[in-house]
Amino acid sequence: MQEKPDAADLLATARDVVLNELLPALPPEKALAARMVAAAIALALRQGAAPPLAPSPDLATLAAEIRAGRHDPGTESHAQAAGFLRDYAQARAAVSAPKALG
Repeated sequence: MQEKPDAADLLATARDVVLNELLPALPPEKALAARMVAAAIALALRQGAAPPLAPSPDLATLAAEIRAGRHDPGTESHAQAAGFLRDYAQARAAVSAPKALG
């Protein structure tokens, strides 16, 4: 059992400090750097909270198969490959760019 605060709590507190205490006190030319730090912390929080991705095929092998036409529309494996890629992209976007999902 982990004690509180855990890593996620500490990261959330650090992000809050960056945005609400440090950023207003920084000169304008440092504001972008502070926002980048806050965004990186938010990404780390989402990544830590995300469910693990389902076991996946080797992505390099899958890419080679796609380039070779093995998963083209009309092939037996097209629906499975397309479904995997859709789910994989959605899971990655939920962590890295959740606003893109709507």
